[in-house]
Amino acid sequence: MRVRMTGLAGVIAIAALLVGAAPASAAPGDASAYGAKLNVTLLGNPAVNAEPFAAANANGPTQNTFAGVDLTGILKTGLINASASRDEKSGGVYSRASTADVRVDLLSKVTGKISAELVEAECTATQKGLAGKAKLAGVNLGKLGQVNADPAANTKLDVQLAGIKIAEVIFNEQIENNDGSLTVNAIHIKLLQGVLGSIGTGDVIISSATCGPAGLPIPMASGAGLWIGLGLLGVVSAPVAFVALRRRASLGTA
Repeated sequence: MRVRMTGLAGVIAIAALLVGAAPASAAPGDASAYGAKLNVTLLGNPAVNAEPFAAANANGPTQNTFAGVDLTGILKTGLINASASRDEKSGGVYSRASTADVRVDLLSKVTGKISAELVEAECTATQKGLAGKAKLAGVNLGKLGQVNADPAANTKLDVQLAGIKIAEVIFNEQIENNDGSLTVNAIHIKLLQGVLGSIGTGDVIISSATCGPAGLPIPMASGAGLWIGLGLLGVVSAPVAFVALRRRASLGTA
């Protein structure tokens, strides 16, 4: 059985095939950032939970600022800035968080006071992939040791009391999430629960940025959008040209 398509029906059917063959357009990726977040319970004290300070998101607010955190015995900071953005043309996303004048008192009895003039986290997602980094300025880790201003990913220093590890401090922590996104925590302090000498449990994160994966928009002026447009133009113009040729041939034989 042969199926013959003529007129507008044929144009619609072929156009549908062209559209169906085009690659799907994924929505641009997401991005977010914040300056500090903590969830800590110290022995003999109530839990302290603080939501992300100066949270920003590519969907809005894209920029945020917080004057400073002041949690006695745990964390004190100066100005916090966070931003997250999306490039609708390329599908790329970017996020950044910076926290100034950081002072961590949480481990001061063991390490002395930990401080930094500036703590930054950045995350970028493009069509080439995802990348993140952390920057530290004016860092003083007390008895904990030393760390580079541009620490390698997942640089970790252990906090020990009487030879027993009770906490760890991770610099430039990079976490590959299940959804394909990347999270960069400039500083992440983990208190270990259930060990001898433990001072408590919980986490303190300073400057965090999450991004990606990048989206895949299809601009109508190029790429698949252009091919779809040209395909539809060709399908519509073909029947018109055929009719014109038949009419010319008829006139020639008249």
